Amino acid sequence: MDATVELPVSAEAAFRYLSDPRKRPEWQSSLLSVAVPPDEEPHLGQTWSETTAVGVRPHLETTVFEPFRAWAETGHWRGVTATLALHFTDVPGGCRVRATGEVSGQGAWAVPAGAAGLLASKAIAVDLRKAGRILASRTSR
Repeated sequence: MDATVELPVSAEAAFRYLSDPRKRPEWQSSLLSVAVPPDEEPHLGQTWSETTAVGVRPHLETTVFEPFRAWAETGHWRGVTATLALHFTDVPGGCRVRATGEVSGQGAWAVPAGAAGLLASKAIAVDLRKAGRILASRTSR
């Protein structure tokens, strides 16, 4: 998976928003809810679980946390492992976010994981653009 989008906010603003699991249901279309303590600030090693629209309930962990530059997670659910890394770069008028990742599965999960991986690039680009619109609306008030 590989997707790059430009957002109308700084890399700092995008990083703060996108690295916070509590914010994910606002911008990630596949999520219904996230279970993370409400007062826990994002940090390296943070763990949480999610409930998706299709009933998948992965457990995730922040594996990279470099403020305003890079953030990554690894998630596991049954025989599926997924990674997502976000890289942030300030550009004139906002920032560029490059998302890379992979979805893999073992045994009976290999084919569904492969299919999910094929769809992931487009989905993450759409979700990141939605995050940009949300952030832009909040900063323009």
